[in-house]
Amino acid sequence: MEKKTGNKKEVTHQRILEAVHSGFRNHGYDGAGVDGLAKEANVTSGALYAHFGSKAGAFREAIHEGLTQINEGIENFQKEFGDNWLDEFCDYYLGEKRCEDLSNSCAMQSLTPEVTRSDDETRSIFQSDMLAVVDTFSKGLSEKNDKENSEKAWATISMLIGGVTLARAVKDQELADIIANSVQNSLEKS
Repeated sequence: MEKKTGNKKEVTHQRILEAVHSGFRNHGYDGAGVDGLAKEANVTSGALYAHFGSKAGAFREAIHEGLTQINEGIENFQKEFGDNWLDEFCDYYLGEKRCEDLSNSCAMQSLTPEVTRSDDETRSIFQSDMLAVVDTFSKGLSEKNDKENSEKAWATISMLIGGVTLARAVKDQELADIIANSVQNSLEKS
């Protein structure tokens, strides 16, 4: 019987985490209130606090979950597309992923601005998880050495995040496509 309770608790925690993650990506940290996040997860505010301790705790876990997802996504692209993984990943990130609803956007793109306004604990979690993302990204590159792979990973990820952020910010879809295509063309040349 305890096992079922534990499983139910884990399922509930995951459901709340998904709602929290979606809420923070869609509304930002300040725009996502505990009551709204709880309502989206179909739980009480008390349940949200019971699972995460605080709104900040929920945000930290959403960041960790989001960056873990992108890390796993990069690994999947590397396995599926081999030497061509980076071109395929950039196509996906600047195309299909960029055009998804903001609530389904990439945590790197949507939550990074929120992290810059956060406390040291949140920034530390973000930094640690981003280092893992860059490490995975670097392993799929073929530069001369680890330092060059790491530098290229940081530059590429930064261009992708910036390109998607700018493309999402403009009203004109044609201009958004120009921004995304410009970033993609620059990455292909590097």
